Amino acid sequence: MIALEVAGIVVLLLTVLLLGALLPRGGRTHRFVGTELEPYVAVLLTGMVALSFTMILAGILQGLG
Repeated sequence: MIALEVAGIVVLLLTVLLLGALLPRGGRTHRFVGTELEPYVAVLLTGMVALSFTMILAGILQGLG
């Protein structure tokens, strides 16, 4: 129960850290911008957020039931 919630929070924190690492710095864009990998990075980040929320919600629901 609680392990699922903790794992979801860890995935969410990793997503935030990855997003922070991908943000532009010093007026330069990231190396993935304008390449064929750009849409995949967006899908990866969106999937990680969805996975983390699903894990957190599943842990909460297991705790209630």
